[in-house]
Amino acid sequence: MAIVKTSYNRRSFFKSSILAGGGMMLGFSWLASCVSENKNELTMPEEWFEINSFLKIGENGVVTIMAPNPEFGQGVKTSLPMLVAEELDVDWSKVIVEQAPFNPQLYGRQFTGGSRAIPTAWPTLRMVGATARQMLKEAAAKTWNVPVEEITTESSFLYHNASGNKAEYGTMASAAAEIPVPEEVELKDTKDFNIIGTSRKNVDGLKIVTGKPAFSSDTIKEGMLFAMIVPPPAFGMKLKSFDATGILSMPGIKDVFSFKTYNDDFKRTVFDTNAFPELVAIVGNSTWEIINARKSLNIEWEPFSEYEYTMAGWGGDQKIIVPSGLESTSDHKKKMKEVAEKPGRVVRKDGNPEEALKKASKVIERTYTAPFLSHSTMEPITFFANVNNETAEIAGPLQAPDSIRNTISARLDMPAENITLELTRMGGGFGRHFFSHGAIEAAIISQKINAPVKLVYTREDTIRFGVFRPTYLSTYKAALDENNNLIAFHVKSGGIPESSLNPNTFPAGAVDNFLAESWTVSSNITVGWFRAPSSNFQAAAEQSFLDEVAELAEKDPIEFRLELLKRAKESPVGERLDYDPSRYSGVLEKVREKSGWGKESTFKNRGVAAYFCHSGYAAHVIDVEIQNGNPRVENVCTAIDIGIVVNPSAAVNMVEGNIVDAIGHAMYGEMTIKNGEVDKDNFNSYRLIRHSETPKNIEVHFVDNGISPTGLGEPPYPPTFAALANALYKATGKRYYHQPFIKNNFDG
Repeated sequence: MAIVKTSYNRRSFFKSSILAGGGMMLGFSWLASCVSENKNELTMPEEWFEINSFLKIGENGVVTIMAPNPEFGQGVKTSLPMLVAEELDVDWSKVIVEQAPFNPQLYGRQFTGGSRAIPTAWPTLRMVGATARQMLKEAAAKTWNVPVEEITTESSFLYHNASGNKAEYGTMASAAAEIPVPEEVELKDTKDFNIIGTSRKNVDGLKIVTGKPAFSSDTIKEGMLFAMIVPPPAFGMKLKSFDATGILSMPGIKDVFSFKTYNDDFKRTVFDTNAFPELVAIVGNSTWEIINARKSLNIEWEPFSEYEYTMAGWGGDQKIIVPSGLESTSDHKKKMKEVAEKPGRVVRKDGNPEEALKKASKVIERTYTAPFLSHSTMEPITFFANVNNETAEIAGPLQAPDSIRNTISARLDMPAENITLELTRMGGGFGRHFFSHGAIEAAIISQKINAPVKLVYTREDTIRFGVFRPTYLSTYKAALDENNNLIAFHVKSGGIPESSLNPNTFPAGAVDNFLAESWTVSSNITVGWFRAPSSNFQAAAEQSFLDEVAELAEKDPIEFRLELLKRAKESPVGERLDYDPSRYSGVLEKVREKSGWGKESTFKNRGVAAYFCHSGYAAHVIDVEIQNGNPRVENVCTAIDIGIVVNPSAAVNMVEGNIVDAIGHAMYGEMTIKNGEVDKDNFNSYRLIRHSETPKNIEVHFVDNGISPTGLGEPPYPPTFAALANALYKATGKRYYHQPFIKNNFDG
């Protein structure tokens, strides 16, 4: 059991008696913190200020718990309130979950991304529940005139066994609101959990399946007009001129004008990525009328010259240069190959890899590539805005609302505190909604027309606009001695316009001679974070290559990895490892056991891969069959180590979604470009996985180690690519170095 401080100061909590109903409201300001007295059991997260919550207890015992983080399908609107409910010791059937309003003064930074929601909230939200429970216990002790130490709680009831007194939380809520906030509280032992670790249904599930408003696309307000933007047709182009005379008289059209998303002197942040910051807006009574008008708009575009802007990053300001030119995929491939053949920037070097490669008995070298990928969210981008001279109301899909509010504030020249953001549920994302330029565009349009407006992107706009996963190329080289021991490892990795390389992940630390080099090629193609950023490619290349190295060494691929991890654990090489070799080994050993690896099986074409990213460990064994000339994933066995699993059924769903998503992108995902223009703009051309192509069976096994939880939105994703590639090799006898795998390899 851990004892935690409830705050650094008394102002971090606020409470108020709901006098009309005799209830209680307890909130917590995340500008304060909680600190454990047992450092081993409860560690203060590095970014604790990102998470926040508060709860209300009614006189009837119903508890409302606010979900602070934006929700885009990963389940935090259910799992985060479970942390509060556990420590409150409440009956989950009496809990109502509401999306918290955006309020940085109260909640701090409301942010969803990087698989950080659960680990960041773990100590703080539990403390909120424990604090409310302690206040209820003290209220009961005072009412019954008994020692508070003798009060127990269970499932929304307070008990004093010696006197036989019993009370539901609601009857003590008003009295509890008068109790001073305790300076410290006890958190439950994990063995006493009755909500955390049990499966709970998605709190929005019924609303979603019955069509209740939940998403930005559902927003309807009185007097609302509709708007669409007209972006350039290609990367590398900008607006030259337009003539709206012909469409202003068309039915339903209210206004047509051009605008800039940012002021010329605006210092962008990483969240202000935007492919086309100068646009034309068309406003009308309906999207259909606007679409028809847009087809008739007389507009001209022209290539832009190279330009630069200032970006405020975590490491300080930097100049971003955007090159001119109409780029093409064919040119990208040539350029990457040219740059990859030159020395890169050395980011890690252990031992003397050059000398070891010269003296090796066997050397293997392979190159891997992956194309640009589109997020292709199921819900096209949609934002609502109502801006007047003094205030602004914005609603839409926002993963980083605090950052985008500051950008809107600068663009509208309006104090940030006058801007209200409604955090709607997002219809997919995994990185796309960090870049919320649509919110700024909607705000500018509303301000210009002086009316509420709903900005709607078509499916084609949503895909063509960017923001893409970068395109990558990595070359791996390994050396074996006469005993088939790995003695040198060299990775040179880069991309357009970013590299995927993390030099401190496996097998760094497990090889005496290790070299990692990085390179990049600048581009005007807009890229951004994509599920498991950079890891989604590095794992695919690295784990495919390790499989081939294991084959060259005449070793079982799992045993080969375990030998390296043993070395990293017992005598690590170098100064830094970003992974725990024991936990990494644990998922490999578990997936070997659960999949029956190496034993007689009906599945002969098996591939394995494991990876660490976003604080989580995942290993997959994938079984593939070739049917009618095309691959079919029959079975996936998965082992995951993310510490304590808060909501098991939701966690299984998350892993399954990761695997299906990754298989789809590995097999079919590809965005190609010609003269700056993408050649795919809808689901009929941008290929996603189909229902008939999903695995027939997915088995998910979690490592039960009692460690404080980490996030799950991304760790299972990266190793899926390589496990699939390695299984395909068994099925076809060919190695798969270039994504998408379906291209040039199968009938399609």
